[in-house]
Amino acid sequence: MRQRLRDGFTPEHTWLIEVGGVFAGCVALRPGGDAHWLEHFYLAPHAQGNGIGTAVLRRLLERCDREGFRVRLNVLRGSAARRLYERYGFTVESEDPVDVFMVREPVPIAHHD
Repeated sequence: MRQRLRDGFTPEHTWLIEVGGVFAGCVALRPGGDAHWLEHFYLAPHAQGNGIGTAVLRRLLERCDREGFRVRLNVLRGSAARRLYERYGFTVESEDPVDVFMVREPVPIAHHD
């Protein structure tokens, strides 16, 4: 995972996650091809299990929905994160021996008059 971060790190598309002024993780949303790629979504152990990852994911997906962007990601086979992504509408596109590649189409935003 560390090597993946080194190989694919793009600072202009990466945000640090802070909770109460304390570093809690990072996430990247990189434009690429026909979609935005959700990458390098890491939470520090002290920040896991209390809804922070869900809140960050929800906010990024709301932004992509507003802008009409499809979102792609890959998650390691067997990762518990896959269930979170499936709850937010990601579906499996393909798999290899290491990764599961998932995609989510933009959800139309309802406009109220």
